[in-house]
Amino acid sequence: MVKTKNTTSSTTWTLNKVQLVRGGKAYFETILHLINHATDSIHLQSYIYVDDETGRLVAEALKSAAKRKVQVYLMADGYASQGLSHSFIKELRNAGIHFRFFEPWLKSKYFYFGRRMHHKIFVVDSKIALVGGINIANRYNDITGSIAWLDYALCVEGEMARDLCILCWKTWNSFPSRMGITPCEEKEIIYEPSVPDCCRVRMRRNDWVRSKNEISATYIEMFRNARSHIIISCSYFLPGKVIRRLLSNAASRGVKIKVITAGPSDIKMVKYAERWLYDWFLRNNIELFEYQPSVLHVKISACDGEWFTLGSYNLNDISAYTSIELNLDVRDTKLTTSVEQTLEYIIQKDCIPITLEGHIRTTNILKQFVRWFAYHIIRFTLYLITFYYKQRT
Repeated sequence: MVKTKNTTSSTTWTLNKVQLVRGGKAYFETILHLINHATDSIHLQSYIYVDDETGRLVAEALKSAAKRKVQVYLMADGYASQGLSHSFIKELRNAGIHFRFFEPWLKSKYFYFGRRMHHKIFVVDSKIALVGGINIANRYNDITGSIAWLDYALCVEGEMARDLCILCWKTWNSFPSRMGITPCEEKEIIYEPSVPDCCRVRMRRNDWVRSKNEISATYIEMFRNARSHIIISCSYFLPGKVIRRLLSNAASRGVKIKVITAGPSDIKMVKYAERWLYDWFLRNNIELFEYQPSVLHVKISACDGEWFTLGSYNLNDISAYTSIELNLDVRDTKLTTSVEQTLEYIIQKDCIPITLEGHIRTTNILKQFVRWFAYHIIRFTLYLITFYYKQRT
């Protein structure tokens, strides 16, 4: 048995039961099951929360939990979720749910631009948690007659759930410089990991304002040390110069690299910018595949059949330098192999390969200009939104 109270470092590996959960129906069934069986506390923090059928479904379950005297804390990003109506929020609060926006756009107490709570965390009773890239909205679910956006989450049970609960409290309280013991730590929780069934997991965060760049460091470590192969799935794949150099170096020493990008995209300008970089990737022997059935939203990278990282972090400078991001790194050969097989299956079944010859054949001067323009507009916008009037560290 393992008794734990103290907060572990985000560089510490702990043993947890881990399961890969696909987005859509499977994910929301898991969420609802956990809400319905919660006995003490629930933390749900989401970049996007929409008052649609899926949002209402989750909200009703949270209300029922609050009625059972479960302490429910719901936080949504003040920019991405600004469409939530006053009446919807009032319903939540009247039902006993603690609701809060994360620093509304341009209305932050400390007035800095661009910083958004992009992570997605769900924690129940400090014992079990879900982390990934899935927001609370119909487009991430399979209930509207269309295929849900492709995404995944990790369900973790063990010490990591407690650590994620602590992170939720810190986020809820705006990351105070001094913070006492959180309710997650007040209760003595006994974890009983069964070593053969557990994986080594560590939490990784990016938050430039708070000098956190752990997820970026994970990717640097992965690309620098890869020996055999890397499989990446990324929804907005615009890596900066450092990451591109590491990918090029890995490919040049014989590492086989496959990248799954979006075919249909919810942000057309980003897709144009991605395709501006296709020449570079293909000339550096990086294989590209575009996912076709729906919008690809998953952010995951697996390496050498040994370890992988999954969460909210996209391989672009916005995730690196503006948003609050959260990933979990997992070291386990069995689960990593399963993840890689899942990604290979997606490549074979749902993707079209992008070859250098085919890319050149379908490119013309006008398309290249539009792609070049989109790429540089995005870079210019990034410089604007990462100008902070006042940083608080």
